[in-house]
Amino acid sequence: MKVEHLAAPGVRALTPYLPGKPISELERELGLSTIVKLASNENPRGPSPKALEAARRALSESHLYPDGGGFELKAALSAKLNVRPEQITLGNGSNDVLELVARVFLSAESKAIYSEYAFAIYPIVTQAVGAKAAVAPAHDGSRGPRYGHDLQAMAQRVDETTRLVFIANPNNPTGTYLTKSELRGFLDHLPKDVVAVVDEAYFEYVDAPDYPDCIAWLPDFPNLIVTRTFSKAYGLAGLRVGYAVSSPSIADLLNRVRQPFNVNSAALEAAKAALEDEEHLIHSVNLNRAGLVQLCEAFAARELSFIPSVGNFVTVDVAKPATPVYDALLRQGVIVRPVGNYGLPNHLRVTVGTEEENRIFLDALDRVLAL
Repeated sequence: MKVEHLAAPGVRALTPYLPGKPISELERELGLSTIVKLASNENPRGPSPKALEAARRALSESHLYPDGGGFELKAALSAKLNVRPEQITLGNGSNDVLELVARVFLSAESKAIYSEYAFAIYPIVTQAVGAKAAVAPAHDGSRGPRYGHDLQAMAQRVDETTRLVFIANPNNPTGTYLTKSELRGFLDHLPKDVVAVVDEAYFEYVDAPDYPDCIAWLPDFPNLIVTRTFSKAYGLAGLRVGYAVSSPSIADLLNRVRQPFNVNSAALEAAKAALEDEEHLIHSVNLNRAGLVQLCEAFAARELSFIPSVGNFVTVDVAKPATPVYDALLRQGVIVRPVGNYGLPNHLRVTVGTEEENRIFLDALDRVLAL
């Protein structure tokens, strides 16, 4: 008997998540010394110096277990977000929190709904617990932004077995977002026994005036969970800190299955310090805004179609199979992300870098597309 047959059916059918290619591996493979990584939606400015210093201080107590309840970070988040500490669930990145949500609310008899082109973790956590999935087709451009979540199509798939609806706002890898009015209308009509998970991993980057802050809606929706992360705008992707904000009742359920020490001491301290460094966050957001303009104007000048984005990345149609373009860019020392696994075989997702990193990528893209 093969050992794979011992695994749960949902796990057997999973395809492992493939992270972006690391810089060290590309250096080893191709012997390159200058590499630009624009593959994983990281903050090119890096973490706040205050966060780094806080993490260093925490290392001196590495022999002690971390604060399993995350008391100080929860207190800081509570003050910033105007919620109660008992509404917050901490995770080893927001992916960890999304998995907790699936473990609490899904089973083999229930169903989760998410959109076509939505974040890859939603099908992974759904399938891993053996639940059913309903994938709603994304907008085709006639009633909403092409590739964006079609909330009407998602609502049509809700039935008596539905327990979760995953909504990424904005969505990765498309960068599309839902407005206050459309998302509020969807939540108003969602049955109260269906939990809505609004994933706001890129919240800090969005400056669209009609973009909602769903944490403010929690008093109105006991079945709402909002997830955020320190991996993006706060620049702490390597330390893995995310969180959910919900009703205290939902947070209590999530904490029943959460591992006691799922966030390490250095990450807890760094996140708390990062939260206090507003200046670093503002500079990071401003850098991203300028980089988005730089990339989108360059794509338009090259007559390359792209998906308008409010995140820290842009997904561009290279008008041919994207994997060979991705491979050729690797040989130029530029790492981006092919998104064929999302059903977008001609697209590359490009993280916004510094002005210089963006220029290096665009120059490399010109050389590759000219071949």
